[in-house]
Amino acid sequence: MQLQMADALLDHAADMLGDDKATNPQLRFLGEQLSAAVRDVRRVAESRGARLSR
Repeated sequence: MQLQMADALLDHAADMLGDDKATNPQLRFLGEQLSAAVRDVRRVAESRGARLSR
């Protein structure tokens, strides 16, 4: 689920970053959401890595 959400967010980010009319608040919100997605994906990867090292 987190990976699918991250993919969708990356697609949205690409669109927004290509839009010259994107505002600073919109870009700040995008950055916050990208940071949250990276944290989620990292947490999943660490969890999977911990299970594999057992």
